[in-house]
This record gives sequence, structure tokens and C-alpha cells, in this order.
Amino acid sequence: MVQSVGNMALGRLGRCCRSLLHETNKVLFCGVAKPGWIESCVGAKRYLLSEDVIKLQDFQQRKLAVAHHAMGPKGNYFDEIRQKLQNEELILRDELKLLLHLCQTPDDMLVARDAIYRYHKENSNVLYGEFKFGPLFMRLCYELGMEDLAAATISDKNLKGFFHDTTSFNIAIDMLFIKGSYESAFNILRIMRNQCVTFNKDTLILLTATCYKLNTAESYRICTALIEEHQTKGHFIPRHAYCFAVALALKREDLEKAKTLYTQIMNTDNRLCLNFKVLILIMTGQMGDAVSILSASLLPNTPQFVKKPEFSKQVVDLLLSRSEGRAHMMQVQEMVTELEDAGQVSLQTLDDMLCHTPRGKKKPLQMLQERRISRRTLKPLNSNLLSE
Repeated sequence: MVQSVGNMALGRLGRCCRSLLHETNKVLFCGVAKPGWIESCVGAKRYLLSEDVIKLQDFQQRKLAVAHHAMGPKGNYFDEIRQKLQNEELILRDELKLLLHLCQTPDDMLVARDAIYRYHKENSNVLYGEFKFGPLFMRLCYELGMEDLAAATISDKNLKGFFHDTTSFNIAIDMLFIKGSYESAFNILRIMRNQCVTFNKDTLILLTATCYKLNTAESYRICTALIEEHQTKGHFIPRHAYCFAVALALKREDLEKAKTLYTQIMNTDNRLCLNFKVLILIMTGQMGDAVSILSASLLPNTPQFVKKPEFSKQVVDLLLSRSEGRAHMMQVQEMVTELEDAGQVSLQTLDDMLCHTPRGKKKPLQMLQERRISRRTLKPLNSNLLSE
């Protein structure tokens, strides 16, 4: 029987044979800043959550394991579920779990969605236990590029309580952000707030990023209010979220708020923060300090393997524009030329730098497994440390 076989398969999901490689498409886009303004690039559709959060590769591996162990054609099982739905029969927990792992096409997703409605209708008054169906459904939508289905399903009042975890909402918002559907993403954030779903550090990044893209008075008010709320409660606010808030404050021409937000970033030792520091100095008229930072970044005798400070051409162009007709104009032009010759001026805009894919962390277990075999003899290592 498909169900019993599916249960056996789900019990052995950890023993997956081959990993399915998934590369995110990197979309290049450019923009030129107007003096005193950070221009938002409408075409920016970058991933904001790393693979550590989305966990799409792990999910695809589980799907392969289930498909490998399931008996009979997949279509037969979907026909059984359709028949159950037509007869308004009960959808069991393991049946829904197996169904979600067997989905491969948009048509499959429609069956899965209907099964979710049926399952939730029968179980809305009971706890689902530790297993969460929400992230499974959202990863399927992510895999198949069905962000509209994800948004419609997670925002449906009839399914309130089914998506009760933060991860489901984060994945849905990230999908919508990638597609440039910022209004829809903002709506999901409202629903998340209204349903008292916890905002974690990833949610804060997604919220500030969405508010930054919308660039409205309301989104600015909500962005700053939420930052202040988390500060008051002593909650951790990621550097990336602060950077989006700073960028939004600059776009709203609220220079004092931008400066205040920037000073609250604990660790500013990265390229994005350095660019924002220079940009704030330029926009507040502190040209001398901005020039000093760029001059100090010129490292002519530095070895090639040492990473040099890099500045966005957007920031450099603004500095050149603001220095026109001033006493230090020639000094700025010479300095910018030196930076360009040294490869320290990037064509990336600030929007490019903000909407980037963070690097995922390598799992310690994977590193340990890689060293269980000797690189010299290709035989298992005999070590008391590895034998435990």
C-alpha cells in the first residue's frame, strides 16, 4: 500500500543518496544615483535568505528519498487523494506528509493545497504536534516558482493556524521579494503581525528590505517603529536590517535618523557599512571626513591577497558631484582616479550590495564526515576523536 510504503520512506529520509545541487540565479542590475538620493532599482530581485534558512537542498533530497522508496506510479497516489477529497473523506497526517513530498508539478500543488484545506478543516481545533506542514508547502512553492499560490494560501483566513511558524512566513515573504511583489510581501508581514507569529532576525531583514523597496511614508513609519520596539525590548537586530533602515531613512531624506540608526550598528567592519558611512558624510556636508576615509583606503603596497576597501561607483560619483567648484575638487578627482586604478571602485550600486544573498554556513557534521577518510591512503581514519 502506498501509505505504508510512504511511512517507511519518511522514516528513512536521512539516508538520502545524492544531493540535488541548487544554484540561485544571480540577476545583474545597475543604477546611477542622483545627487543626494539613493535610487531604488526596480529590477532588483535578489534572494535575502541563505540556504541555511530556506533549506531547499535538504528538502529536495528528502523528496528524492521518498520517490525512490514509494511503490507504484505517483499518479496512482494522487488519484487516491483526489477521490478522498471528492468523497470528503478524512486526510490523515502521514498521507498529507507523503503527498507534499511527492509533489513535482503545479497541478500536483493544487491537489496538495486542497488536501491542506481538508486536513485543516478536520484538525483545526487540535495541535499538530512537532511536525510543521507549513515550511514543506512553502518550499514546494519556492521550488516551483509559485509565489502567488504561496501568498494566497498563507493569507487565507480559513487556514489560520495552519501556518503557525515563523519559517513559513519568512519563505513566503522572500519569494515575493525576489519577484518584486513588495506590496504582497508587506501584506504577509501584516498578517504575521496580526496572528502574533514571532518575528526573528530573518523576519526583521525581510521587513526592513520590503519597507526600503516600498519607500512610502507608511513603510518608513512602520520600519522605524519596529526597530525602536525591538531596541526597547533588548532584542537583537541584525546589521543587515539596520543597513536597510539607514538606506530607507536616506531615501526619505531624514539624515538625522539615518545617522542615529548607523551609530547603533555594533559592527560596521564590512563593505556595505563603510559605503553608508561615506554616503552619510557626503549628504550631511562633511566632505572633508568623507575624503579622509577614501584617502586612508588607498593601499598601494598591499599584497594582492589582502582585501582592500571597496566603494560603490554610486557613492564615488556623488562625492565627485558634491565637490565640483570647491577647493578640494582636484584632490578628490585624483583620489578617485587612484581608487579606480587600484580596483577599489565597484560598479555595484548600494541597492546591489543591500539585496544580496548571504553566504550559508558549512555544517560542522559535513566537515567531520569529509575527514573520516584519509586524503593520502583513502582509508578510514583511526582516531579516538572520530570514533565517538
